[in-house]
Amino acid sequence: MGAIGGGVFQSIKGFRNAPSGFNRRLLGSVAAVKQRSPMIAGSFAVWGGMFSTIDCTLVHFRQKEDPWNSIISAAATGGILAARNGLPAMAGSAVIGGVLLALIEGIGILFTRIQAEQFRPPSHFEDPSQLGPAQPHM
Repeated sequence: MGAIGGGVFQSIKGFRNAPSGFNRRLLGSVAAVKQRSPMIAGSFAVWGGMFSTIDCTLVHFRQKEDPWNSIISAAATGGILAARNGLPAMAGSAVIGGVLLALIEGIGILFTRIQAEQFRPPSHFEDPSQLGPAQPHM
């Protein structure tokens, strides 16, 4: 995912930043993809691996699978990956990671509830007293 997303983003960025002329822009796009996409893919892989490791560890110790695991995992991953930049950067990255995952989880829960309402059976029942006398079976 990191290679594909990074490739798409870098191809657009390289195309925009290259000198004028379609051929030059195309070459600039290819050069940007070759230069930056592997780094973005590697960063994404490290982030994803650390996030998954922390998430699975939380599931094991908490013995439950809920949105809090993902939120805590994102915050911890953001903080750990920013550790080389000092404590303020760690705190900021942890807060941003936790808030972003909380928003993503919240939107996911909202969509799940909206879709669940769509498939709920109708709750209109007829009043038996309004049906009239019972007809004998023949």
